[in-house]
Amino acid sequence: MKRNRMMDWPVVNPGILEYLRHQQMELSGQLRELQEEASRRRVPVIPHETVVFLDWLFDLTQPKEVLEVGTAIGFSALLMAERVVEGGQVTTIERNPQMIQEALTNISKFNMDDKITVLEGDAAELLQTLEGPYDFVFMDSAKAKYPEFFPEIMNLLKVGGVLAIDDVLQGGTIMYDEKYIPKRVRKIHRKLNEFLDEVLTHESLKASLLPLGDGLLMITKKENHDFSYMKS
Repeated sequence: MKRNRMMDWPVVNPGILEYLRHQQMELSGQLRELQEEASRRRVPVIPHETVVFLDWLFDLTQPKEVLEVGTAIGFSALLMAERVVEGGQVTTIERNPQMIQEALTNISKFNMDDKITVLEGDAAELLQTLEGPYDFVFMDSAKAKYPEFFPEIMNLLKVGGVLAIDDVLQGGTIMYDEKYIPKRVRKIHRKLNEFLDEVLTHESLKASLLPLGDGLLMITKKENHDFSYMKS
């Protein structure tokens, strides 16, 4: 299984990170067990400070239709499925066969087969087949693909809907000059910077960048806009 080397690069003071991660309300039951299992296996699921934030946010926004890009073992999909309003649904996209099998096993174990739909394949293709509209979208996938997925996601997100994009600070290196970035990740570094430059100040969006985990970008869609130019 591919490991995320950014997991141990805090973007805030290590003491603050420790406080955020261990002093807030813990999960319970099966979800906590899955969280602990992921931690033992070093599977890069969303960290606990992001879990707590999403829990708070779902209480506030009451989403019903949720879309996720990047299922992994199904932890975040299960978290969101437990917190959508009655009758709510989570649709999640994953292309890694190993992750898909683990996610399906976990979803069945939680008896969530009726609330979570796993779509198997390339998000760039699958997003074009969906109808929406979605109240909330969570994107946690290949970082270099964010600009490619974003236009399709914005077409699917309702006006007033919220998009959360995970891992945008790259272990705190997002603002470094490219010459200091290892060559193997320069493409990601460049694309993320271009992406952030575009969306953080766009007039049709309201955006906020939070130092949770490896950076969580929150976007509210204020109005419809064609972002297809970002694919190029």
